[in-house]
Amino acid sequence: MRRTFGTKVQKIKVVVMAVSLTLFLLAPAFGGETGMGKVPVPGMVTMVDLGAKKCIPCKMMAPILEELEKEYKDRAAIVFIDVWENPAAGSRFGIRVIPTQIFYDTEGREVKRNEGFLDKASIVGELQKLGVR
Repeated sequence: MRRTFGTKVQKIKVVVMAVSLTLFLLAPAFGGETGMGKVPVPGMVTMVDLGAKKCIPCKMMAPILEELEKEYKDRAAIVFIDVWENPAAGSRFGIRVIPTQIFYDTEGREVKRNEGFLDKASIVGELQKLGVR
């Protein structure tokens, strides 16, 4: 005896709900949204640091990122994404190791990628190459 799940309308409703829930849960990874907004930030030079709050090199970078976020407020976007809390971001950005820093120009094009710890002077240098003063 063959069992059916229900009418075609019921099946379609279940599929639509499942897809909607999946898109809602994965939106940060595929839609470019994080808890902080779009990444890269439209029309602004953006540096994204992908790491984890509990990773040692990432912890070493945290105060640098905080300083840069204040120093470059309204001139460049400095964004941190914890890939352990948001694992889909690792796939979206093609992360192999943490921390990884990705620099984007004002058009949203990736122009530089660094894997591992990056000191403040190097970050400032990259931002300056992208025209941020």
